[in-house]
Amino acid sequence: MIAFVFPGQGSQYVGMGKSLYEKAKDIFNEANEILKFDLAKLCFEGPEAELNKTENTQPAILTVSYALLREVYSLGIKPKYVAGHSLGEYTACVAAEVLSFRDALIITRKRGQLMQSAQPEGTGSMAAILGLDENMVKEICESITNFYVDLANLNCPGQIVVSGQTQGINKAMELAKERGAKKVVPLQVSIPSHCKLMREAAEKLAEFLEDFKLKDAKIPIISNVDASEKIKAQEIQDALIRQLYSPVRWQDCVKYMILNGVSTFIEIGPGKVLSGLLRRIDGSVKILNIDNLEDLNKIKEEIK
Repeated sequence: MIAFVFPGQGSQYVGMGKSLYEKAKDIFNEANEILKFDLAKLCFEGPEAELNKTENTQPAILTVSYALLREVYSLGIKPKYVAGHSLGEYTACVAAEVLSFRDALIITRKRGQLMQSAQPEGTGSMAAILGLDENMVKEICESITNFYVDLANLNCPGQIVVSGQTQGINKAMELAKERGAKKVVPLQVSIPSHCKLMREAAEKLAEFLEDFKLKDAKIPIISNVDASEKIKAQEIQDALIRQLYSPVRWQDCVKYMILNGVSTFIEIGPGKVLSGLLRRIDGSVKILNIDNLEDLNKIKEEIK
């Protein structure tokens, strides 16, 4: 049984999608037309600083992931479940025909803008804590009373991301080292995602989504917010809104799919971030990664 998983922000790199251009010219042209700038050029040539701006990163990753997804579907490969890490959940929605590519592109551009403007530059940040369990990291967050910090991503055993006010994140990193964390890594982001500092952005996103007609999912989507199957359009819409200010429960999402029979995961999109997390969650499952045209050609041999 197969699941498709789609990467989120942080997987982007200059040059992503370039090998696909001839096959997916129509997709890139549509993106350029909708966004009113040359997204293809930004993906293929950068500059990196511009590609890394949240409002550009989100539609860029969606576009490359969708171009790869269409090629995978053309091979006749069908998943039992789809799931995406944060932003990747929008590609999952396109895969499950909840949203058209066009609508997902417009929404992710707006989502990026809302997230970018939710907090003044430098006031919020995120950090990855490696080697401590969820309870220990939760205790650290709760012990910081003068600044706000909370769990943001429960990625895999021993890898938890915290989000919040920058001073609080700095303190959390200190405390994590004192408690024996193997490694503490400040993330190169300017926004504190998946915590209550995004609640206002979520309210604005909810208003924006009212202009779009989501459909019931043709393939169950495993939601970040509670690691459960979502099929009904309204449930999916509510989960996408809650996702902005709720932790991404990626480890639980993956475990749910494995418990329900998934033995092969195909990561579709730029980079190999999710493949790495999958190996740490359960090394016994088959993990395939499709990032470019060469990977697409290999997949024909792998899936029979």
